[in-house]
Amino acid sequence: MKTLLITGLTLITLLFSQGSSADYDRNKAVPVEKVLFGTIVSARNISQEELIQDKNSGWKTFGGALIGGVIGNQFGGGSGRDIATVLGAVIGGKMANNRSQGKTVIVRLVELMIEVDCTERQCQQFMVIQDYDQRMVFHQQDAVRMVYLANGIVRIDKQF
Repeated sequence: MKTLLITGLTLITLLFSQGSSADYDRNKAVPVEKVLFGTIVSARNISQEELIQDKNSGWKTFGGALIGGVIGNQFGGGSGRDIATVLGAVIGGKMANNRSQGKTVIVRLVELMIEVDCTERQCQQFMVIQDYDQRMVFHQQDAVRMVYLANGIVRIDKQF
């Protein structure tokens, strides 16, 4: 019983501790570590599917099990009532869990190969994958800047 309680509390903690990742905000002033200037060697649009889980699915499953248990408790008598209550809770929890599986979201990204610091002998190349912004479409030979932000994020912007 104690193990079941600890497991339940751990699952509830995990459900509520999932933080959302903050997107890059172009309208916010942030400290910059360094900036490199270069040109686009290649740009390729890609997409990635993500399964977004319903953050309330644990509570919905618990509610379904509770309601199912209450309904199951209305049937039978003695040990039959106990069995009906448990079956109602299991069926209610399963039905609620099946209804809240989440949804698939397609994330649009752009993969950029960038050449910087060209000397007579060699050029440094960097590959960056970032979110696709329809207001900033990259093409081969575009002049760009690689902005290294203080929090470890690298962003590519067109050099105007």
